[in-house]
Amino acid sequence: MNDSRRAQVLRAIVEDFVATNEPVGSKAIVQRHTLGVSPATIRNDMAQLEQEGYIAQPHTSAGRIPTDLGYRMFVDRIDEFKPLTTAERRAILQLIDGDVDLDEMLDRTVRVLSGLTRQVALIQYPMVSRARIKHIEIVGLGPGRILVVLITDTGQVEQKTVITASPADEDAVRGVRDQINTEFAGRTLAQVFGAGPTVEAAAPEPSEPAARDDSGLNLVRAAVVDLVAATREERIIMAGTANLARSGSEFGEKMAPILEAFEEQVVLLRLLTSMAEDHEEISVRIGRENTHESFSSTSVVAAEYGHDAGSSARLAVLGPTRMDYPTTISAVRAVAKYVSSILDRG
Repeated sequence: MNDSRRAQVLRAIVEDFVATNEPVGSKAIVQRHTLGVSPATIRNDMAQLEQEGYIAQPHTSAGRIPTDLGYRMFVDRIDEFKPLTTAERRAILQLIDGDVDLDEMLDRTVRVLSGLTRQVALIQYPMVSRARIKHIEIVGLGPGRILVVLITDTGQVEQKTVITASPADEDAVRGVRDQINTEFAGRTLAQVFGAGPTVEAAAPEPSEPAARDDSGLNLVRAAVVDLVAATREERIIMAGTANLARSGSEFGEKMAPILEAFEEQVVLLRLLTSMAEDHEEISVRIGRENTHESFSSTSVVAAEYGHDAGSSARLAVLGPTRMDYPTTISAVRAVAKYVSSILDRG
């Protein structure tokens, strides 16, 4: 589209339709926007835009609405974004900053992002391969049971209960704790995960049968490897599905497939992974640009977070194609930067 005025007309149609959810006519454009031309000229521009596939007429004698192609042209031509207000920035910091672990921070992040955009917010659990084991706590729970708690320098906490062959007294538990931290503390998760079975194999072989390992040291070693593997599991945290329900009339019969897709973590992970392939600071998929059929009536705005911390994961907002793109993109970009800065501080 080379005609700058037609681009202005398209922008007016997108902005008015997003604001009102009503088809936009030429007279309304003249009244609401200062384009300096007559309704007849606007009608000619709209006819050309319709012919080129940027807008469509949903009903006879009605105004026009943007198509997926029209939204794409609008998004590609956004040259400025509405900055977050001071109150919004303060709300982000209050909710996601502070002395909280990774799980709580990510949960707060999707809630604040959903609140800012009034859409569904998603965040991919970070693959913290460069994170290091800060400490491993070993707690005796009673005869034959030991709790293993792994804590990383990014605040992630995983725990597992180990059943030992024989009861371990307090001194034995303390000895296991010291030995395990000597072996693992300070190592990156990637080092431990990559070592896998060799971690256990590298442990000193007992001179007596394995049953003599009353402290459960080898079992605890294996548990640590399992917990490191758990930190690498790909997970999605979501908030704001009620916002999607409030837009239900825009989806019609397509609402049920969207909600069903939300229940499949693998579908959401594939969506965010595919958007990472765009290699853009902010990736926007509109309508049928989404490869999964269930999301063909939605738009998704995603950004990478935590890159400097080695996380390399994404957070996103999903909603109807009739979305306030400038505001949504600003919110996604700002929240991604805040989360990255918090992870970088470790």
